[in-house]
Amino acid sequence: VQLQASGGGLVQPGGSLRLSCAASGIISSVNIMGWSRQAPGKQRDFVAFMSSGGSTNYANSVKGRFTISRDNAKNTVYLQMNNLKPEDTAVYYCNMGNNGVNYWGKGTQVTVSS
Repeated sequence: VQLQASGGGLVQPGGSLRLSCAASGIISSVNIMGWSRQAPGKQRDFVAFMSSGGSTNYANSVKGRFTISRDNAKNTVYLQMNNLKPEDTAVYYCNMGNNGVNYWGKGTQVTVSS
């Protein structure tokens, strides 16, 4: 399984970005896709996940601002990020739990700065 993330960039505080991550390879119909992030000098932290059945979970720090969604037909997960704050600056990684294995994609940089 390969994951390709896109959509990062530079945005001002209060702005929005939408990340996308497409998975390719042998993918079970039952899986979980999600996002984590890693700020400079910090550990990688969970952001959100969504199961193929539609269940979601969010980190407290992003609840009410970020929305995860997915297109199962395209094996693609999205992260809509609104009201971005400087503390959201990080490299964002998508991941997929598939057939008992957790896969990670290369990250995409999100920078929130005026």
